[in-house]
Amino acid sequence: MRKGQNIMEVLDVLNLGEIAHYFSKMAMFPVFDVAYYIVSILYLKYEPGAVEVSRKSPVASWLCAMLYCFGSYILADIMLGVSPIDYFHNNSHILLASVVWYLIFFCPLNLFYKCVAFLPVKLVLVAMKEVVRTRKIAAGVHHAQHAYHHGWLIMVITGYVKGSGVALMSNFEQLLRGVWKPETNEVLKMSFPTKASLYGAILFTLQEAHLLPVSKSTLICLFTLFMATTKVFMTARHSHGSPFALIESWLCHLLFGSPLDIEDAHDHHHSAPAAASAPLSPAKTKEELSEGTRKRKPKKAE
Repeated sequence: MRKGQNIMEVLDVLNLGEIAHYFSKMAMFPVFDVAYYIVSILYLKYEPGAVEVSRKSPVASWLCAMLYCFGSYILADIMLGVSPIDYFHNNSHILLASVVWYLIFFCPLNLFYKCVAFLPVKLVLVAMKEVVRTRKIAAGVHHAQHAYHHGWLIMVITGYVKGSGVALMSNFEQLLRGVWKPETNEVLKMSFPTKASLYGAILFTLQEAHLLPVSKSTLICLFTLFMATTKVFMTARHSHGSPFALIESWLCHLLFGSPLDIEDAHDHHHSAPAAASAPLSPAKTKEELSEGTRKRKPKKAE
């Protein structure tokens, strides 16, 4: 208890508590939400065949885009016994996400895509997306805490789902595009954002249970800083690795007897051979092809 008081005293001296409080109360709509929609739909466009689907079946493409933007809300609502279409009454959010989808896929000369995919711009958008992700994790845990006061597991799962986005629904989203790849199940092989969402949900659950000696606003600020910094660094390096990989490998080896297997493959930059082996579609732009050369394995929805 004394240790927790010392931490809070240090934060007060540095005036970080007030900064964290202001940051945690900052509105996400519309600026941060738009950034979230842009990055989410960018990842959809990176998926193989997504451009072709948008030309052949715009409705299917639009539904996939809505899942990328609002899949976490849909899944969390189902888990908590709320109508899965409840979030779609937010007309302004649906309209904004739809405009972003149209601009990314159908803007003349691909101008909007070129602007938001330009690396310096994209890094800023990625950082802003992580601000929204952290806020969603905290909101999910808080919502579950009100419904199930002592249901720590429910709180963790709800926060985890809110932060993971459409990644946990990736197989269903793929079906809308006519793709079936059960081996890409996010639970079987978690990406960094999914793992981080789980760890974040655990931290926010401990904070809600008053077992973590920091305020909620401070935790939001610190976790956002970690997520934004890590994701910006990974995006700049075109990396799909995880900073938790070494620790996770040793823990799984000690606790479950799993073989020590740190996969450096998806830590490396994505190289061109895989993209070169696939036939080039005339419908794809130069930007999409160059994006493919950087990504041997398409990014999962984050």
